Amino acid sequence: MKKELKNILELNIALIIIAGAAPLGNYISLPPEIGIWSRCFFAFITLAIYVKIKGVSLIYNYKKDTGSFIFCAILQGGHWITYFYALQLAGAGLGVISLFTFPIFTTLLEPFILKTKFNPKHLLLALVVLLGLYVLTPEFNFGNQTSLGIFFGIISAVFFATRNILMKKHVATYDASMLMFYQNGWVALLLSPLLFLLDFKVTHYTNLLPYLIFLGAFTTAIGHTYYVKTFKYFSATTASLLSCIQPVYVVILAYLFLNEQPTISTLIGGSIIVSAVILESLISKKVKSS
Repeated sequence: MKKELKNILELNIALIIIAGAAPLGNYISLPPEIGIWSRCFFAFITLAIYVKIKGVSLIYNYKKDTGSFIFCAILQGGHWITYFYALQLAGAGLGVISLFTFPIFTTLLEPFILKTKFNPKHLLLALVVLLGLYVLTPEFNFGNQTSLGIFFGIISAVFFATRNILMKKHVATYDASMLMFYQNGWVALLLSPLLFLLDFKVTHYTNLLPYLIFLGAFTTAIGHTYYVKTFKYFSATTASLLSCIQPVYVVILAYLFLNEQPTISTLIGGSIIVSAVILESLISKKVKSS
């Protein structure tokens, strides 16, 4: 029992670390593409040091997996960029809650991508999620900043869900830190031309450098690697269920560091979405155990 509680505590520590990315993304006033390039660059450097110290092999099947690695990196980069837009437009609370539709999209997309059996209950859960998003959104008008931010959050969720489905086979074969090393490296490389194309002040970037290093090295490299490592203690379904607490951590952090007050609609809409995600996790767990 003590070991089980210790494992749950470790998972929640990882989720709190990752949750720190939301208020940081809301605070960092840079073009999201530049913010994500910095996040990936500093995560790449951190992971390079980590795999060197730990002696993690960076060798993989180049002919077979390079194309898939790059495509997954594009999806991950798209996920992070649209997520930062969601955070900047809708705020940390709404941005992360709209992102947390990704488990529902995973269940809807997985049958088409991996040719698995579709469960009709998932469609009902998707409608529940849409209800939650309706409560969150002040008005369905893309001229409205909050609505546009929630839209970016949903697009980010689709990118993230697709990337996770495609990464399943790689996680079974390669070390998680190695996968994150290459993924962050590819995203940084693909976004590097934007450093010369987008308009931003170098002095402003320099002032934000400590936050960008923290975002890349701590919340991205350490947080995500720590989170993946907890899979050896939990099944993917259980980890997914437990991670539903993360929007709560984000709302708390946004309140503490950004003084972002959660509204009644945020609490109600967020509760509906998180409830749907938890219900989906329970259904998946019941199916796997039967």
